[in-house]
Amino acid sequence: MTDPDNPQGTPRICPIDPTTQALAVRGLTKSYGDAIVVDNINLDIPKGAIYGIVGPNGAGKTTMLSMATGLLRPNRGSAWISGFNVWEEPNHAKKEMGLLADGLPIFDRLTGKELLVYVGAIRGLDEQLVDQRSNELLNALGLEDAAGKRIVDYSAGMTKKILLAQALIHNPKVLILDEPLEAVDPVSGRLIQQILRNFAQAGGTVVLSSHVMELVEGLCDHVAIINKGVVEVAGHVDDVRQGSSLTDVFVDVVGGGALQEGSLSWLGLAEDQG
Repeated sequence: MTDPDNPQGTPRICPIDPTTQALAVRGLTKSYGDAIVVDNINLDIPKGAIYGIVGPNGAGKTTMLSMATGLLRPNRGSAWISGFNVWEEPNHAKKEMGLLADGLPIFDRLTGKELLVYVGAIRGLDEQLVDQRSNELLNALGLEDAAGKRIVDYSAGMTKKILLAQALIHNPKVLILDEPLEAVDPVSGRLIQQILRNFAQAGGTVVLSSHVMELVEGLCDHVAIINKGVVEVAGHVDDVRQGSSLTDVFVDVVGGGALQEGSLSWLGLAEDQG
């Protein structure tokens, strides 16, 4: 848990060496004009964890992860992946991570197999190894029949799965996923969760953002709740929920969620169309 006597807005010296963590950020801040989106965030994600990042819409989750992975430059602060400073050692940091970022452009005129071959080549993998891993990923994710189909013709769920495959193909140490199960059917969702568990059990680290509390509670062993650009609470899932459900803790931390008495009282009432 975060120290309640030391709010995120107060600069402090973090006792954990960020280079020992799978992913760490220190003082990460992003603002647009007078609007502060991410406010001096400090966070440590240990190696081997399945770490959930949750928060309401507009809380700063995606912005924080974008800065932590080198997609967006912060106003101030630093980030490390597998001990490498993202902005000082970008090539080393990016080699260590696999990324599924929500909303980025996709090479959707390629087929699913072509995308994996292309990404594998960029990652410097041997052609034969890329072919083997591509076929295994396509089969594991139920995309073998769509391997020769252009991604532009994929459903939203299929697109999410091929993006997960391209994030995994080089066997990264840290897998960072923004809403990985959005639009994915329950069968594929369960399969993806098993892949992520196996990845973590083998020594990898999974960092995922999600709005689905049940997913985070059932899959993740650590969680951070971000609200209004700060980390409100972070730690092992059991320590965060303290016997309650993660949804209840989330609502307590973030606030809101209750309909005001009398609000929308007109719904369902028959109206005189006179």
